[in-house]
Amino acid sequence: MTKTSSALTRRETLLALGAGTAFLALPRCSARLATAAAPQPRNGGSDAAALLDEMAWNLLAHDPEQATSKGVDTGVHAGLRSKLADRSQAGREALAATLRRDLARLSALDPAPLDPVARTTAEVVTSAYRTALDGFALPYGDVAVGGWRNTPYPVIQNVGEYLDAPNLLDADHPVRDATGAEAYLSRLAAIPHNLDGETDRIRSARAMGLVPPSFLLDRTIAQLSQSIADARGGGALVASLTRRTTTIPGNWDARARAIVTSQVVPALERQLTEIRAERAVATDVAGMWSRPHGDEFYSWALRADTTTRRTADEIHALGREELAALQAKMDPILRGLGFTTGTVGERMAALGKDPRFKFPASDAGRAQIVALMQQKLDYIRTRLPVAFRTLVRGNLEIRRIAPAEEAGAPGAYGGPGSIDGKIPGKIWINLGDTDRHSKFSLPTLAFHEGIPGHVWQGEYANKLPLIRSLLGFSAYTEGWALYAETLGDELGAYEGDPVGQLGYLQSIAFRACRMVVDTGLHAKRWTRAQAIEWFSTTNGSGLSEVTPEVDRYCSWPGQACAYKMGHSEILRQRERAKLALGARYDLRDFDQAVVDGGNVPLDVLAHNVNRYIASARG
Repeated sequence: MTKTSSALTRRETLLALGAGTAFLALPRCSARLATAAAPQPRNGGSDAAALLDEMAWNLLAHDPEQATSKGVDTGVHAGLRSKLADRSQAGREALAATLRRDLARLSALDPAPLDPVARTTAEVVTSAYRTALDGFALPYGDVAVGGWRNTPYPVIQNVGEYLDAPNLLDADHPVRDATGAEAYLSRLAAIPHNLDGETDRIRSARAMGLVPPSFLLDRTIAQLSQSIADARGGGALVASLTRRTTTIPGNWDARARAIVTSQVVPALERQLTEIRAERAVATDVAGMWSRPHGDEFYSWALRADTTTRRTADEIHALGREELAALQAKMDPILRGLGFTTGTVGERMAALGKDPRFKFPASDAGRAQIVALMQQKLDYIRTRLPVAFRTLVRGNLEIRRIAPAEEAGAPGAYGGPGSIDGKIPGKIWINLGDTDRHSKFSLPTLAFHEGIPGHVWQGEYANKLPLIRSLLGFSAYTEGWALYAETLGDELGAYEGDPVGQLGYLQSIAFRACRMVVDTGLHAKRWTRAQAIEWFSTTNGSGLSEVTPEVDRYCSWPGQACAYKMGHSEILRQRERAKLALGARYDLRDFDQAVVDGGNVPLDVLAHNVNRYIASARG
């Protein structure tokens, strides 16, 4: 699973410096930024590049967190470092207006003079903007522009400013001098506006009948309560700044503490009050089918995340087919290890309970998890010249997901660092319950989140025009990360290690199960309990892993289907290239074409592979 850059943030609209009323002037501010960034386009390749660059800065004006994560909030754009995205309804509408205006300008360009990179970029931007605008036309929800976290709920167990702001400020926001510290304080002062904007949107959605499932709200209430308890004493929001300003003159601790205790805490409390009001009228019905406009939202979410027009029924059937094929490969390996009785899922569950493959439920166990992931990353680095023509740095670090977030978070997620390399990419690992990980599942997880997965692929994307590094498509990013797991197997990570290979195959099968469960919940009226039971028994995954997974599908409808859809398409394109090229086919050239082509919808991926095939033929 990926995060755009290393911090998972929803970016919407430019928030003015501090907590005052300057945000009301944002449309003019954004327009001035756009005007300064590039000349007005006409026709031709150079004008397309100028327009696409201008569009990137227009998007970042609504997404200053990503400007920080990418390390581009410098020079004339340094003001972005003091701002947060506006999560209010007005912020959402401002972002949609920018997309609509810029899409019209891009559509007016003559495509004839465009080189292949510019043509692909134009296709990618057009797809992302059109899909996002269709999402904004729905009556509720968060829309990720060229991103993966589309959700009907502005605040839930894995969505909201209460989670994102601390992550951004601690992990990505640089504090190297007084300017960085002042920008931190400005962002801190902007948090209450965002919290209240989200709270207003929750209230509006509830008025139209949209209420999250009760079990998600229970997790959210627990996490928000923990955040409030922490913030009442200043907490992590203050500690992060205090820790990094010990050698910078100024009363940073006192100023941050005053903002958090007098402004952030009351806004968090107001949000918790509204979440509790939702809980009072919530039911345990999990799927979008039961909610107003739910079928419409789910259909759009599937399109946004898979970049296809596949229906829920088609995806459900594909998931079952993929699962059967994968378990057919797992069966003989299990038999060779002496696991001969029961379904593949039952035998994998027995393997998972074997104490030889478990980690201690302690800090020592958590350290072992991180060390094993690092060991596997070190190994795969030595094999990458076999799979790529051009190597990137693979700049990353492994960090623990914040304890306040762990209960509602996945097992891990990752993403690349800044374009300039100063902020490393990250693998965020959930260490709240060590039973979520096993010694045979961690290697493939390291390849997925880190190298040659999300962090690795993202560094290639960072070399593309700026707008391309800002836009992502789950089917590609998650498909590539699963393909990275396949490369780990093909590059020898499990030679002489049949248990490790089972971990890899179970991981891929896990994603096929996701297609079945996600569509089951949202289109086929599965209950949460039914989804958890089916997932656990079918794939042999533990309840501690499966339960938060199912809850995640309830808050991010459709996203879970992207992984295996993308993986299958990349493998299909590779087989097509092999067939077309015969002896001229080279794995290094294929992989290079896929990563150099960048994060694209699946139809654009096919275009990129077509160009690779034509070039290899000479």
